[in-house]
Amino acid sequence: MRELTLLIATFNQGKIREIQRILAHTGDRLRVTLLSLADLNIAAEASETGNSFLENAAEKSVYYSKFAPNTYTIAEDSGLSVTALNGEPGIYSARYSDPGATDDKNIEKLLHKLENQADRRATFVTAVSLSLDGRLIKSFIGEVEGEIIDQRRGESGFGYDPIFYYPPLQKTFAQLTTDQKNAISHRYRALEKLRQFLPQLPVI
Repeated sequence: MRELTLLIATFNQGKIREIQRILAHTGDRLRVTLLSLADLNIAAEASETGNSFLENAAEKSVYYSKFAPNTYTIAEDSGLSVTALNGEPGIYSARYSDPGATDDKNIEKLLHKLENQADRRATFVTAVSLSLDGRLIKSFIGEVEGEIIDQRRGESGFGYDPIFYYPPLQKTFAQLTTDQKNAISHRYRALEKLRQFLPQLPVI
């Protein structure tokens, strides 16, 4: 069996858990060992100067790959794009309510800006980039469409999950089980493309 080691370049524990679950099953021919930035004692923070999820994911992936020689490095950038707000909060999703942004403050700001808006369409987007030794190898995009509701529902997930309603299951992302969310989420859809690509990589 071939073995690959991947560094997950994020400090967000919620994202790390989701990525670990999604990439845990890579088939009988490939075993993947996942490392976090904490595992390698990497404390540096990459700047995010891109104008899109793809640009930011690539920037972070390339940056952190330089701290982990000969180790494939994945980084992702995710966020919520609301149609009525011309794509806001977009790449600023995590820090939408700066200063002192928290999930609750971000949700409060978004709901305030959507007051009296009839169009509640929104898209969760994830970009995942794979790099090695400071060189970008490939990037992948995953998206899932839903609606923003006025009241929080559910206790699971993180970020905007409590107000992101997914019509096919008639639940918010925060009302889904981990397995349900990982089967349809934007992060799953991007990481599934990565997972299918991994067997093509040379073993280092």
